[in-house]
Amino acid sequence: MTKFSRAFWVANSVELLERLAYYAVFIVITLYLSNVWGFSDIEAGVISGLFSASLYLLPTFTGAYADKIGFRSSIILAFTLLTLGYAGLGILPTLLQSSGLVSYSMTTTFTGLEDSHLRWSIAPVLVLLVIGGAFIKAVISGTVARETTSENRARGYSIFYMMVNIGAFTGKTVVDPLRRSMGDEGLVYLNFFSATMTLLALVAVLFFYKSVKTEGQGKSFSEIGKALLKVCMNGRLIALILIISGFWMIQSQLYATMPKYVIRLIGQDASPGWYANVNPLVVFLCVNLVTTIMKKYTALNSMMIGMLIIPFSALVMSFGNLFGEESILGLHPVAFMMVIGIAMQALAECFISPRFLEYFSLQSPKGEEGLYLGFSHLHSFFSYLFAFGLSGFLLEKYCPDPRNFASKAEYAVATEHAHYIWYVFVGIGLVSAIALVIYGQVVKRLDAKKVEA
Repeated sequence: MTKFSRAFWVANSVELLERLAYYAVFIVITLYLSNVWGFSDIEAGVISGLFSASLYLLPTFTGAYADKIGFRSSIILAFTLLTLGYAGLGILPTLLQSSGLVSYSMTTTFTGLEDSHLRWSIAPVLVLLVIGGAFIKAVISGTVARETTSENRARGYSIFYMMVNIGAFTGKTVVDPLRRSMGDEGLVYLNFFSATMTLLALVAVLFFYKSVKTEGQGKSFSEIGKALLKVCMNGRLIALILIISGFWMIQSQLYATMPKYVIRLIGQDASPGWYANVNPLVVFLCVNLVTTIMKKYTALNSMMIGMLIIPFSALVMSFGNLFGEESILGLHPVAFMMVIGIAMQALAECFISPRFLEYFSLQSPKGEEGLYLGFSHLHSFFSYLFAFGLSGFLLEKYCPDPRNFASKAEYAVATEHAHYIWYVFVGIGLVSAIALVIYGQVVKRLDAKKVEA
């Protein structure tokens, strides 16, 4: 068995801690922004959308800077910023509470921040998290590439993705017990947990991360900007990115809509963290099987199957509000149908994600595949940017905050059509699936014309 360097194992270990910290906070980010900081559903959606979208746009630029200053310095900078950021998310509301401007409790109450400019003090803290997270996305995967050889690279990346999924699964698992035991105060202390994880990662890097591969030339920011412009001028790639964004708009509702939706319809006993964990579990169990079955089919055909599954996943999620209160296999109907829908989304992901990069690289100009693949995650930028904002509007209209209603009866009337939220995403999924079919036919004809010419 080929041995990996110490830098490889340290990088993968701190990646696990970083993912654990990130998902523990991100799965309930909209709840935290609304219940603790007093932001409306729309405001919370826009803020979290900008936050998550930036995490997918900036890594290419931070990666260029990381190549110049060295990976060790970049990782130290990243975990320092992340520790300050997560600690800030816990300390700021605590300070405001001590000043009497905000209070939170098991009954989910807060005062003062709805109309105070002080609630925007969260913005610079989120910026710290975005910059730190962007460095991590660029540097850890880069470290795996640098610390492996052509013989062990595939195994190296399989270990990397295993660490990512272990961290994501564990992070989401931590959330629900803390929130149920402490109410909204748990949403605040959750950030201290994440800060502890990133601090441990920082200490590990300081003492154990040493690599003989230090600095490189990298690209300048102007070169990266020109490359981005070049990708944006490629109509075929931009069309593909926008179409696939439809899938990720629905997938991102795991974080944008689902936590508030299930808690508001089921109650505080709902477990959005556990429901969300169905996604990585199904992907882990099925992705290799699906990839093996589909290897004799084109990447575009595989993606089409996934795109046809995704609108039905949203439709299944809408059924939960139609079955009353009687449990199904021990779960509230809303929770049960949510779990089924999330499992279907994960299955769709198995058909789409492994083949998207393959197809994207084939559409890139010869000799420039690496340059173009640096921007292959623009679909996540677009989808998170729009999906979270749309989620805020839909929640406010169909599944509003129960604190705004005087009685349960009044709130029951207000949420009678809460499932309409998922009909919107059914529509987005159908349009995206049809668009991909049309895209495939158009690309096929264009390629045929090139061959004839």
